[in-house]
Amino acid sequence: MSFEKFLFYVFAAILVFAAVMVITRKNPVHSALFLVLAFFNSAGLWMLAEAEFLAIALVLVYVGAVMVLFLFVVMMLDINIAELRAGFVRNAPVAILVAIAMVIELVIVVGPQRFGLDEVAAPAAKPAGYSNTEELGLALFTQHLYAFEIAAVILLVGIVAAIGLTMRRRPDTKSQDPSRQVTVKAKDRLRVIKMDAEEKA
Repeated sequence: MSFEKFLFYVFAAILVFAAVMVITRKNPVHSALFLVLAFFNSAGLWMLAEAEFLAIALVLVYVGAVMVLFLFVVMMLDINIAELRAGFVRNAPVAILVAIAMVIELVIVVGPQRFGLDEVAAPAAKPAGYSNTEELGLALFTQHLYAFEIAAVILLVGIVAAIGLTMRRRPDTKSQDPSRQVTVKAKDRLRVIKMDAEEKA
């Protein structure tokens, strides 16, 4: 067994372990930390596949930004674990069906007939000036242009929807107006009342 194949099995085993821990931990913070571990091992697999740009982007974008945001949100929210468990049990049959469908699709797409480790010959060596970032850009904007544009439109719709949900007026919430707060005067907010002292009975 070559050293590259050994590293592949190590990264893959840790990745599967971290993914299982993400969905089985009761503490959401622990799940988020295991997801960070899964991202790091995915980046290692990308490095073995000679996709350095994707590996660095995965670490910088997801581990450095998205997961930090997830951790802040999870730690700031008061999550009711009992209510989450009840919802999990109620939706378990549908989740099992979706999981089985996803496994079947993954086997069809990345099965051993397409990604066998022993049957596929080693890739040819790249020239000295080869840039996988340039090759990725050319593939995105030539062969996969329509898929790239559809993904961009979906992300734009998600951003607009998030802004719309955040900025909508809700009658049960209170908000402050800083422009009115800075122009207020003490005499408008404070009233001095003079009254006689009361004697104890």
